[in-house]
Amino acid sequence: MNTKNIAKNLFAGLLLTSAIGTAMAEAPYPAETRFVSTKSRAEVVAELQQARANGELLVSDRNRDDKQMASAKTRDEVRAELAQARANGEMHVTDQ
Repeated sequence: MNTKNIAKNLFAGLLLTSAIGTAMAEAPYPAETRFVSTKSRAEVVAELQQARANGELLVSDRNRDDKQMASAKTRDEVRAELAQARANGEMHVTDQ
């Protein structure tokens, strides 16, 4: 290939890339709408303080309904069950 063909192909690729980018950038999704608050800052702060006082705020990333459960089996019992399940072919161990 000579220099003319390389330059021509590069220009065509650039033009095609620009055309595709323009076609795909028609409109933002979802459509942008301006948010208008119906409450003042003082009202929002008051609601926040009330929710804190009532214990209604979730402070951690854990679900409130999650309860810690005590296991009825020992660690060795669980390991023995796992070994038995693997031996019986009930457990399919993969690297995924």
